[in-house]
Amino acid sequence: MKLRVSVVQYHLHTIQSFEDFAAQCEHYIKTAEEFGAEFVLFPEFFTTQLLSIGNGKGQSLTINDLPNFTEQYRSLFSNFAKQTNMHIIAGTHIIEKDGKLYNTAHLFYPDGRIGEQAKLHITPTEVNEWNMAAGDSFQIFETDKGKIALLTCYDIEFPEIVRMAKAKGADIIFCPSCTDDRHGFHRVRYTSHARAIENQVYVVLTGTVGALPTVDFMRANFGQAVIITPNDIPFPPKGILVEGEINNDMVVTADLDLELLYEVRERGSVTTWRDRRTDLYVDWEK
Repeated sequence: MKLRVSVVQYHLHTIQSFEDFAAQCEHYIKTAEEFGAEFVLFPEFFTTQLLSIGNGKGQSLTINDLPNFTEQYRSLFSNFAKQTNMHIIAGTHIIEKDGKLYNTAHLFYPDGRIGEQAKLHITPTEVNEWNMAAGDSFQIFETDKGKIALLTCYDIEFPEIVRMAKAKGADIIFCPSCTDDRHGFHRVRYTSHARAIENQVYVVLTGTVGALPTVDFMRANFGQAVIITPNDIPFPPKGILVEGEINNDMVVTADLDLELLYEVRERGSVTTWRDRRTDLYVDWEK
């Protein structure tokens, strides 16, 4: 089975209204649609662009204001998914539940369903500056192209959670990310390669580019879209199916062949999933 995936390097810049945000998102969606994509991935924190709108009094909005846009955000991307018949992983958006803020990835299905996965591992900045709470449950999402997982940025740096995703049947890890410098970018990028090799899965990763001069902690962004494969003969030698140009506003697209994953798991040069020493450490399949 094959599926076509488009990955968005979302350009953050100051906007004046929600309509500006919607128009920019529509541009990326239409681009992906023209390429025949079945899945589209947006980056983490891309809806912080809405904070640049301000409050009409010359003051910037804060992270606590972002949940006020949740219904508009959900309606916008739900309509996009229905209109295009695509699965849209619309990055992450900040939602509020029981007085707590959660950095939450959203999957919009073509039939109108909406899946949510809160970020499980929270960075010091998210805790200390934005008072974020960590998600306390993990799920796999069923699609007509198989099972997928949504793990956000810092999540991919923890091998245990990706082991769990693979044990639950996920073949593709979608990882929306947002990093402000080269150090953070390469932490996420290198660990994404490790997770693909360890679990013989695809990792689809992207990040924000551009800048929001009036939004705290979003003034710098360093990002690149990439689709990462296991490092074995059916795949490119560097484990990169496609990647964008760093820090450019663009969309990249490629076809993911799930049969190749099954092939390397059975008879690859190495069979890292099968060769786990579960007599020595936890067997996540149980």
